[in-house]
Amino acid sequence: MSVIRTGFVSHPDQERHDTGPGHPERAARHRAIVERVHESGLAAELELCAAVPIALAQLEPVHDARHARALQAAIEGGARLVDDGDTRVSAGSWRAALLAAGGAVLAAERVAAGAWSNAFVAARPPGHHAERGRAQGFCVLNNVALAAAHLRTQLGLERVAIVDWDVHHGNGTQAIFAADPTVYYASLHQWPLYPGSGLAEERGVGPGLGATRNCPLAPGSGDREWLAALEAAVLPDLERFAPEFLLVSAGYDAHRDDPLGGTALSTAGFGRLTRLLVDFARSRCGGRLVLVLEGGYDLGALAAGVEASIAELRAG
Repeated sequence: MSVIRTGFVSHPDQERHDTGPGHPERAARHRAIVERVHESGLAAELELCAAVPIALAQLEPVHDARHARALQAAIEGGARLVDDGDTRVSAGSWRAALLAAGGAVLAAERVAAGAWSNAFVAARPPGHHAERGRAQGFCVLNNVALAAAHLRTQLGLERVAIVDWDVHHGNGTQAIFAADPTVYYASLHQWPLYPGSGLAEERGVGPGLGATRNCPLAPGSGDREWLAALEAAVLPDLERFAPEFLLVSAGYDAHRDDPLGGTALSTAGFGRLTRLLVDFARSRCGGRLVLVLEGGYDLGALAAGVEASIAELRAG
């Protein structure tokens, strides 16, 4: 039996992204995850790795170059808000965003090369609301989309799949790949809820028609409903798509204790979601699986959910 090597990617400079008093997407989120990994004993079983900033040229397959330059200039010039009233930034936010995206790319590279079996990326700021030319919804750069694009354009993979289980629909990721038949995107999310997209009839456009799947779930839905959606809708799609690599936008704000969501997933539910995708990846794409952090705003629920997911990654 092969040894499971699970990578854990983080960087303390992601905590320099200062969103100010009272903002739910705060530095304590990153600290809570790192502390739980160490206090639980998981750190001894993981290959810990510091994220490296993504190169500016690597942003171009996903983000318009003029937008990226303007975003960098705004942040480094002292902006406190970018593009919407929710996405607060500080002097350290541009480096943090480059580290979050670079960490996702690094993990994808190492898993694709076989150095790791799978990985968890404690990315901050999150990414799945960021569009090609717009930062929004607490997100600056689209971390998981950049990892997917890197796998396709730089590492030569033909089919990459993204499963998003954040309580909010990943409108940015969907828009970036809506017309791309080589990247499958599936989202489990509460509806109605910000950002208002993610209806079941949204299935992609043009050549990408059919490579998008949305599973909107009613407020109050819990483990049973979320697991059923993954098993009944997403996994059969993944079987047909036959990805070579699986990425997960892993949000933990569907937890019943989260202040921004209205669904009722348990900590064990996140473990079971992870287990289903670990099993799929092992049987269909050589185990190649990377989880990239998105939301999750109750610190205890976030840390516990991440611990549950990493335990499943380690179990292989």
